[in-house]
Amino acid sequence: MTSTDVRTRPARRTVSPLPAARRAHRDRPGERRGPNFTLGASRLSRTLALAALAVMALIWLLPMAWAVLTAFKSEQDASDPLHWIWPRGGFTLHGFRTVIERGDLPLWMLNSLFIAAAVTVVTVTVSAMAGYAFSRTLFRGRRWLFTVVVASILVPPQLLIVPWFQQMLTLNLVDTYAAVILPQTVAPVMVFILKKHFDTIPRELEEAARIDGAGHARVFWSVMMPLSRPMLAAVSIFVFIGAWNNFMWPFVSTSDPALMTLPVGITAVKDAYGVNYAQTMASSVLAALPLVLVFVFFQRHIVKSVATTGLGGQ
Repeated sequence: MTSTDVRTRPARRTVSPLPAARRAHRDRPGERRGPNFTLGASRLSRTLALAALAVMALIWLLPMAWAVLTAFKSEQDASDPLHWIWPRGGFTLHGFRTVIERGDLPLWMLNSLFIAAAVTVVTVTVSAMAGYAFSRTLFRGRRWLFTVVVASILVPPQLLIVPWFQQMLTLNLVDTYAAVILPQTVAPVMVFILKKHFDTIPRELEEAARIDGAGHARVFWSVMMPLSRPMLAAVSIFVFIGAWNNFMWPFVSTSDPALMTLPVGITAVKDAYGVNYAQTMASSVLAALPLVLVFVFFQRHIVKSVATTGLGGQ
């Protein structure tokens, strides 16, 4: 190659890929140009989001605020629509004292605590075992049985009240704690949630335990359960809250006043002494206090379970 060829050859132009990438990004169909329109990217969007959240929180808190204010009023002031914020006679604890004196509130709270705790322990244990079986074992009809479990989530519990009651009559369990507890331990949705959670645990941990000679029972109790403590805590909280607030089945399954739970007992007080708004709201506030304490102490697990199980719309 001569020097003349080198001089006459045109120099190669190096094209930077940055402008081409910018043009491709600009010409993408359906893509917004200009500033970022993601919620929270600007001060205006953050302000609007906070305002909307504040309005929704206010709408949600108004009934609770009304219940608390009514609980601290007298019966005359509770039925006065003109002074629903500040009563004419001032705030009083008469409603709380009347509910505690006339009703068996400590007994009802003890019954609710015992029944909710028993339902939680049995439900979480049985659901965890079933979820582990569907997730880690192979048996004939496994897919069909899991399909039945998922489909049973769509069945409303109200449709099962008559068959449950007939079973309790056959077993001579009516007006017993077992009649109130056993039907509430059937929770297909918890089986589904725990099965999906067990699917996310690496199988290498299970295989390492099997090399050491562990069977299904040892793997379940020594490997799966310790690794699932956050999810088990979240499931336990949801089951406990549902059993504590359950009214229909405890009301149907027992007529013994000594076995009444708190929701049933509050209704009995209201029916016995008429529509007394202050006493009803005082009973509701006392009934909600344990659940408020549960949420305060375990709110981290509740939020985490909503995020991981998809209950938050994710």
